[in-house]
Amino acid sequence: MIANGLNTLVRTLYALQEERVEAYRLFDLGHQAYLRSAPNYNFIKYRQLVHEITQAFNRISKEVIQLKDRFHEEYDHPDLSEHITRVQEREQEKLELTTRRQLAKQNMLDHPGNETYQEEARELKQIRKTIEAINEVLQDFKYDSEEIEASG
Repeated sequence: MIANGLNTLVRTLYALQEERVEAYRLFDLGHQAYLRSAPNYNFIKYRQLVHEITQAFNRISKEVIQLKDRFHEEYDHPDLSEHITRVQEREQEKLELTTRRQLAKQNMLDHPGNETYQEEARELKQIRKTIEAINEVLQDFKYDSEEIEASG
């Protein structure tokens, strides 16, 4: 019975991560559409998208934190809980980098000759490294959860 509940939590975590990936995809598509509306940006529409994406991220984050607590308290697996903490930290970093990069892209459009904005946008490509770090933590989580399942 415990293994069954644990497996359900694991599957729920993966489903939430998939939702997060989809939210980022929609955020990126919305930002691209916003940039295409330059120079007369449709800020009201973009602001609504940001609001909706923020709500989605907040809901997902709260649900992930609840899972983290359950792994630790209900199932006595602080190792899995720690992986989730690391994912949350990297996801926060990814969101911050994403918003900074979006602003840099807009600044590049608005100020095409300004090298500072172009350099900033290039530097912010480190988002890929953050995504790789998230994937590594999720891989560690997967191995550890499978090990628990096999022994349990």
